[in-house]
Amino acid sequence: MSKNIKAVPTSEYNAVIATANQYVEGLRVGSAEGVAQAFHKDAVMYGFTNGELLGGPIKNLFDFVQKNGSAPEITTRLDILAITPTTAVVRVDMEKDAIGADYNDYLTLIKIDGTWKVIAKVYHQFEG
Repeated sequence: MSKNIKAVPTSEYNAVIATANQYVEGLRVGSAEGVAQAFHKDAVMYGFTNGELLGGPIKNLFDFVQKNGSAPEITTRLDILAITPTTAVVRVDMEKDAIGADYNDYLTLIKIDGTWKVIAKVYHQFEG
């Protein structure tokens, strides 16, 4: 007989969205340090920017933010696609980043020592 138990409390959904929102708010104000707060120190990112594969350490994202500055007109929608007690995947539907581009980001998070951190970002950049 299966048990009818809710495995993930609503507070965890809110904590996952709060971490994804740290990332978005860092982009909005152009703060690489703010963006970094959402990510694990060993996080990676992969995707195509202007048709070229950009992959490797999350420092690539921090460098992008430092180079391109704030995104005051950024608009996003955050959706949790999957969640367990220790893992989550969030889709970030994004319009008008610092270079005016639109994206879908897929953030993979893990809960370590009670804190949600992004360990991987995979993204698609839409043509302007």
